[in-house]
Amino acid sequence: MQSRHRTRRRALLLAVGAGATVAALAAGMTTSAFAATVFTDTFSDGDTAGWSKSGGSWAVTDGAVNQSNAGSELARLFAGQTGWTDYQVQARVRPGGFGSSSALVGLAARASGSTKMYRLALLGNGRAELQAVNGSQIAAIGSASIGVGAGTWYTLRIEASGSTIRGFVNGTQIAAGSNSLVGAGRIGLVTAYASGSFDDVTVDSAGGSTPTTPPGTTAPPTTPPPTTPPPGGWPTPTGSVKVDATIPVAGTFDGGLRRYYGIGDGGQSESQDPMFVLAAGAILRNVVIGAPAGDGVHCEGNCTLVNVWWEDVGEDAATFRGGTTYTVDGGGARSASDKVFQHNGSGTVYIRNFRVENAGKLYRACGNCSTSYQRHVVLDNVTATSTKALAGINTNWGDTARFSRITILNDPDRRTVICEKYIGVPKGDEPTKIGEGADGVNCLYASSDITYR
Repeated sequence: MQSRHRTRRRALLLAVGAGATVAALAAGMTTSAFAATVFTDTFSDGDTAGWSKSGGSWAVTDGAVNQSNAGSELARLFAGQTGWTDYQVQARVRPGGFGSSSALVGLAARASGSTKMYRLALLGNGRAELQAVNGSQIAAIGSASIGVGAGTWYTLRIEASGSTIRGFVNGTQIAAGSNSLVGAGRIGLVTAYASGSFDDVTVDSAGGSTPTTPPGTTAPPTTPPPTTPPPGGWPTPTGSVKVDATIPVAGTFDGGLRRYYGIGDGGQSESQDPMFVLAAGAILRNVVIGAPAGDGVHCEGNCTLVNVWWEDVGEDAATFRGGTTYTVDGGGARSASDKVFQHNGSGTVYIRNFRVENAGKLYRACGNCSTSYQRHVVLDNVTATSTKALAGINTNWGDTARFSRITILNDPDRRTVICEKYIGVPKGDEPTKIGEGADGVNCLYASSDITYR
């Protein structure tokens, strides 16, 4: 299921179709420093595509996204890019019910991880509080008593500019202060021991930190030097680990070739949690990912996956989001009804010494994400069996795909497509396929780079 590339009714930016949403929200904004709208979601398409879930029970009903599990200790829904710095995020928020006076429903900005962020929280004790959250350490930047009531919609806004953080409720500033906990990160919708609803999410940039049109053309990356060939078979796991919640990875995580399984339902739903979330610079190695595996691996910045094996890809094996350089070295993936690797961020994905079996696409550069980037992929020493296409890219944004030492097995009619070309579009539209095959500009390979056996 190519669900990230389906037609959507969502009013996502690039200045097209977002005017009504932006105008409707403008009345509640008193700051003019944030001029470029870079993201907006009204959830009118009925799903949470483009958002990453961690905890809770999230679903879109009645035109809003709802978190219904009031017993969840911490439920979060993230969107945007980890590199976002100075911006304001605004959303309509409705508490459904508070389990205690410390329970909360709120909005987050500059979320650099699942538990590190600025948060504007509506509390069960009737107050609104702007917080700097670092795990279990929560510092109040400021607060005000506003008589928060369940079932009432509130418009929350966080403005982050340098170290100045400000919080607004219904257009009135309730807190402001200087804080340097985190300088960049995504937006988030959050609850803790409470249920709640969220709608009309909008992000305005302070000018240029988040591109909404394709960047200028850059030279495509070159093929990395040859390394070892992919192994001839799939590894036997050394043990099994049942996973009940997403595993955050900072630094290096070595799984010792144990099988990790248990997230999600094994289907194509994009509301599933990832198995692993890798912080910028993280390395995941020697892991067998079994089924169910939810939304696989999320890389929130530059990351490296070494000898990682996906036995049964659910939604995606891995999604590359916030960095510029991502490396997949060794390992393999099979049983991906859609794509194996989804490239949403900017920069280059290197896939080498890898096996793919029974898949739709090995790699897809996002063709309708909320932010349009120029993206590159370099595939070297890849063996493919029963795979419809190796790479899909967007030529109008200057994407490139470079191939070397590609081996296609059991394909006497040569039906495997090496490189598919699309026209990338704003979020809410559907990319159009315009062709396939080597062209010396975007799809870079020669007949000698491809071997059929």
